[in-house]
Amino acid sequence: MTLRLKLLVAAATPALLAAAIPAASAASPHSDSARTSLSGDVLPGLASHAVRTGDVAAGQRISVAVSLTPRNESGLDTFIAKVSDPHSTSYGHYLTKAQFAAQYGRSSADVKKVTDYLRGQGLKVGAAHSGNLLVDASGTAPQLEKAFGTTLANWKDSATGRSFYANTAAPSVPASIASIVGSVSGLNNQALLRHQAPSSVTPHNGPGGGYTPAQIKGGYNVSGSTGSGQKVALLEFDGFQQSNITAYDSHYGLSSTAPTVSKVDGGSGSLGDGQVEVELDIEVLNAVAPAAKITVFEGPNSDAGEVDTYQAIVDSGTPVTSISWGAAESQRTAANINAVDAVFKQGAAEGLGFFAASGDSGSDDAGNGGKSVDYPASDPYVTGVGGTTLTVTSANAWSKETAWSGGGGGASTKFAVPSWQSSVAKSQGNGKRQVPDVSALANPSPGVSIYSQGSWGQVGGTSAAAPEWAAFAALYNQQAAAAGKANLGFANPALYTAAGTGFHDITSGSNGAYSAAAGWDFTTGWGSYNAATLSSTLLNQ
Repeated sequence: MTLRLKLLVAAATPALLAAAIPAASAASPHSDSARTSLSGDVLPGLASHAVRTGDVAAGQRISVAVSLTPRNESGLDTFIAKVSDPHSTSYGHYLTKAQFAAQYGRSSADVKKVTDYLRGQGLKVGAAHSGNLLVDASGTAPQLEKAFGTTLANWKDSATGRSFYANTAAPSVPASIASIVGSVSGLNNQALLRHQAPSSVTPHNGPGGGYTPAQIKGGYNVSGSTGSGQKVALLEFDGFQQSNITAYDSHYGLSSTAPTVSKVDGGSGSLGDGQVEVELDIEVLNAVAPAAKITVFEGPNSDAGEVDTYQAIVDSGTPVTSISWGAAESQRTAANINAVDAVFKQGAAEGLGFFAASGDSGSDDAGNGGKSVDYPASDPYVTGVGGTTLTVTSANAWSKETAWSGGGGGASTKFAVPSWQSSVAKSQGNGKRQVPDVSALANPSPGVSIYSQGSWGQVGGTSAAAPEWAAFAALYNQQAAAAGKANLGFANPALYTAAGTGFHDITSGSNGAYSAAAGWDFTTGWGSYNAATLSSTLLNQ
């Protein structure tokens, strides 16, 4: 699957609802021993929306990411609930990578069982990632078919005409490792994580239109803190040109250092139409938290590439991550969601926070006329960021804010409502996880002023809102460090404990099926931040 970016231009713990594909043991044509199917690892309704065009070429090499099941997963859920709860004595006492691996990762013996099996099938195996819960492998189509007891075929999407490959049946593994292996990402490349082209609208106050750093910081009451000493990661599936970032920083007198680039699985390849997204993310972070150190984690736009890139971020220990790429829950396999969710869980246990754009298609993220939400914003271990229309005064102070019509929001179909959200969950959500959690400036009119691909322009979308919130987390972490307190980490339990204090409560506007209202709602969550008051609230919880 390929990702799209969001760009114009403790009681009950959250649980992933399994796809309706029952696990079963059966004799496989590819093995002499009994095998166990991996539930949810096949695209739903494949034959109903695509035409099979033949077998995958025997020489085609495909990379996969094999996710392993945590030891004591219920204990991990309980630990995260406590370490993220401001009212718990465990709050902020995060695990190190070594501690996580020792308590919840698979043992070295378990990892060896899996890697020995994969090598025995002729696959090239990479090293296990931190936490011992993810193993990379690659091989030819026939080798993967043999290893996972399935068949790979080429398909053509009936609606878009796009060609892709996919497994025709759920993969399986031998019973000897079935309790260790959770899912396999990379057996299809059906969907792209999407991004949308920036809108062209009437110029505002920036050189090419859009709000300036002073207007964004003034509107959200950012002063004093600059993100000094803090690190922020960007998840990206395209590249950028430093000359554009330098031009932006120079124009606004920012002294930000150049981002570091970490290429995962070889990176994303040549520059594509997602370049504007990467440059938007970097420049918005520089605008709000100019002293923060940014690392751009750049990976392939595929199922395996997505999982590996998130895992690389967790492996790095970067405290804050901004995410502007995603796809509707219905456009992903359950196994892909499960694999990514497992990485977010590890991050939450280790004190890492993820802020994801909720989408730019309002309440209909899938674009099929119904109600749907975007993933990963809907993940219970991610802060989903919706969109607003922000108005500032001539003195760059907050004036008013309304829900942006394109801001994604609604109820998940994959996750149960988390305990920290249960007190404000709406009945329309039918007991499921509800998004967004928070929101910020996203409407492309006025949008934000950026310099990309050699020219100035204004860009909007929740792709702008996610780095605005990631920047706030960096500012907060700077203040927390000075006060001798822990990083914000997985932010949602603390944000929901704040119960609206420190937020601009947005009560007007709609995203299609839902309207803004007092308190938490499906359009803007709790609203946008007042940096000074929200930081004070969180520091004193």
